Amino acid sequence: MTGLTLTLIVAVVMMAAFFIILWAAVALIQKKALFTSAPKDVQEAIVEKPERFPGAHALGWALMLLAVVLFVGAFVYGAVDGVRNGLTFPELFGRFVLILFLVKAFDIFVFDWVLLTHSRFFQHYYPETEGCEGYNSFGFNRRDHVIQLVAGTAASAALAWVCTLI
Repeated sequence: MTGLTLTLIVAVVMMAAFFIILWAAVALIQKKALFTSAPKDVQEAIVEKPERFPGAHALGWALMLLAVVLFVGAFVYGAVDGVRNGLTFPELFGRFVLILFLVKAFDIFVFDWVLLTHSRFFQHYYPETEGCEGYNSFGFNRRDHVIQLVAGTAASAALAWVCTLI
């Protein structure tokens, strides 16, 4: 398997885990505190929900924990593979930045554009948010995305450097 193929697989696994985290929070856990990245008017309109079925919250937290382990594990696997195969700093940095940008693109286009502004995903679980203007404001969190990309790029450089020391 080539380095690029592995990098793409790691990114896809991380995207899948990211989606599971979102779905577990929205559909099963349903705690208002988990929606801090939603548009402000949507956050304000959300009402805490009782469990959809007995054990829904526990199932949601278990899925979220599993997805976080999968997310981190996929990244660690990509880093360990890079160290094992003797990748140089630029190669490791490129791998980490490519993963970062692919996952961020998934976040922006799938979560923000498709799920938030073009589907009724959130309204299905939170009908009280129907009519919120935030559903029409693609790019409302542009500043946060830029900060995450800049910080993520710096973290990618630091992680690549650490991996070259191992």
